[in-house]
Amino acid sequence: GVIIGRSGSEIQKMKIMIEKLTKRKVSLYIQEIKDPFLDAQLVANNIAAQIEKRVAFRRAMKRSVDTALSHGVLGVKISCSGRLGGAEIARCEYYRRGRVPLHTLRANIDFAIATGHTTYGCVGVKVWLFHGEVLSERDAERYQSKIKGSSISDDDKANENSAN
Repeated sequence: GVIIGRSGSEIQKMKIMIEKLTKRKVSLYIQEIKDPFLDAQLVANNIAAQIEKRVAFRRAMKRSVDTALSHGVLGVKISCSGRLGGAEIARCEYYRRGRVPLHTLRANIDFAIATGHTTYGCVGVKVWLFHGEVLSERDAERYQSKIKGSSISDDDKANENSAN
C-alpha cells in the first residue's frame, strides 16, 4: 500500500519520526483498506480535493456516486454546502441514489465530513454510504421467512389462535 511501502519500510520511518516528535515509544497498527470507494471518509476527502482543484462540484458528486454504487454500495447520499461555484450566496446541494434509510436503526451507514478550501471560502462535503442492514440471527430468520412467501410467522399464528 501507500503507507506500508516495501516490507514495511515506510511504517518504520513514520514510527521513528513520531517517536522523535513525542519522545515516547510508539506502536503503530495500520490496517489496509481493500476498496477506498466503500469508505465514506475517503470518498468525502476525494470530493473535497476535487473541489479545491476547481472541478465542478456536481461532476465530482456524480462521479463519486456512480463509482460507489458500482463497487457494491446499496445507497449513497452526498451533500455539498457553501459558496458552490463561487456564487455570492452560499447554498446546499445534494445528490442521492439508492437507499439511505437514516431512520432505520439496524442500517449500516458510513458517514463522513470533509472540508474543501477554495478561494471563495470553505465548501463542506458530507457523505452517507449505505452498506446494508445488520440483522440478528432471529431477525434474519423472520426476514427470510417473509421473503419466501410466508407473511405470517409461527408466533403470529399462535397469538391469533389464542385470541379466538
